[in-house]
Amino acid sequence: MSVVDPWLDHLRARLRAPLPGRAAQYRMAHVRRVEDLQRLPAPPPDARVACVLNLLHRHDDGVWRTVLIRRTVNPRDQHSGQVSFPGGRWEEADGALVNVALREAEEEVGVPADAVEIIGRLTELYIPVSHFLVHPFVGVLREPVDFRPQAGEVEIILTPSLALLSAPESRKIIDIPVGRGLTLRNTPYFDVEGHVVWGATAMILSEFLEVAFAAEENVSCC
Repeated sequence: MSVVDPWLDHLRARLRAPLPGRAAQYRMAHVRRVEDLQRLPAPPPDARVACVLNLLHRHDDGVWRTVLIRRTVNPRDQHSGQVSFPGGRWEEADGALVNVALREAEEEVGVPADAVEIIGRLTELYIPVSHFLVHPFVGVLREPVDFRPQAGEVEIILTPSLALLSAPESRKIIDIPVGRGLTLRNTPYFDVEGHVVWGATAMILSEFLEVAFAAEENVSCC
């Protein structure tokens, strides 16, 4: 059963249309990331595949929100401690890519797959540092769910409103240490309740927000 909402109908249509793609992603990318990606005509054929889910939902206040997680610090994970969408690596047994996004949402935030309606997908994004090609899916909760962080994997669950994310003041610049004495200076990020959302997640959000808030009369999400 599809979730009925005028703004969602608008969003479904926008997701079926040509996407803004890299141009929108680059608006929230560090200049070094942009340079690396511009040198690649296409993602490497041996890139590892991963999928994430941008899960939309409404609280009792009627405000549309998404779901982000802060991953538990793990020295074996290059992205540990970062804020991201629920998601993970594709395995051959998964079959369709969307199955990965749904499985990881169930494992990481406790959302059953049958509670999610997939309404589209965004532009894939290659992450050079981890050699992952990420496929972002957009879904909406069919019914209210109590989110539950996966023990040992997810430190905290965030549910920022789309209004907060789309506000110009949520986009900021920061210097981010990335290990081995290196620092990415002047890195764009979303300030989500004091949490720094940068890198691939910020790039995916940037494209999604451009799609979601494209000008259209009498259509509003927030």
